[in-house]
Amino acid sequence: MLNRGSLAVVTGAGSGIGRAVVLALAGRGVPCCLVGRTLGKLQEVAQLATQAGVESIPIALDLCASDVGATLAERLRSFGRPIELLVHSAAVMSLSRVEDATVEQFIKLLTVNLIAPFSVTKHLLPELCASRGQIVFVNSSVVQNPSAGTAQYAASKHALKGFADALRQEVNAKGVRVISVYPGRTATPLQASLCTIEGRAYLPEKLLQPEDIAEVVMNTIALPQTAEVTEIMIRPAVKS
Repeated sequence: MLNRGSLAVVTGAGSGIGRAVVLALAGRGVPCCLVGRTLGKLQEVAQLATQAGVESIPIALDLCASDVGATLAERLRSFGRPIELLVHSAAVMSLSRVEDATVEQFIKLLTVNLIAPFSVTKHLLPELCASRGQIVFVNSSVVQNPSAGTAQYAASKHALKGFADALRQEVNAKGVRVISVYPGRTATPLQASLCTIEGRAYLPEKLLQPEDIAEVVMNTIALPQTAEVTEIMIRPAVKS
């Protein structure tokens, strides 16, 4: 899947889809740098990956920091390893109608959901181009069906789609593949908090599982270089 000695970088690796992606990569022998906010959670996931005999490097960073991309790139370059895969899984969400929302809430959503992926991608792009690597954006099905109360979140995810689509046009000629995955409701901590806000029961067994998304990512990045999947929409089999 990746060349021996190279690294995958996964943001939001401490829980949910990011965690599942790290463990799926570990199961295929791919070493990872785990990026997230809480070191303890990253270390727990790294330990599970290490038990599979795969090197894992936890890196705790605040994705709201203006220099997050440069800081991460500097850390990664100190390892002297090629980077062949970057998976953006970190995200935040809030629900409120526009009339009740605050500019501060919107800025935080944009910072984590859009500006941080832009910054990290920009600063790791030389390595990804050199290795003819792959970039995966875990987006959201909200881009297909935004609803009342999701204006801020939907705007950030639509912007992420635009970034990914334009980036693909810039880097395809250099052999870099850019994939956007749009999951529906998935059994993650974010979804649990969302159900609480909505006043509905959290029934994880009726939702997509993080491992479902991870498997989609694994299958997609394993394609031969002659093929590129650009977008994948995936939703729960049981509709609620």
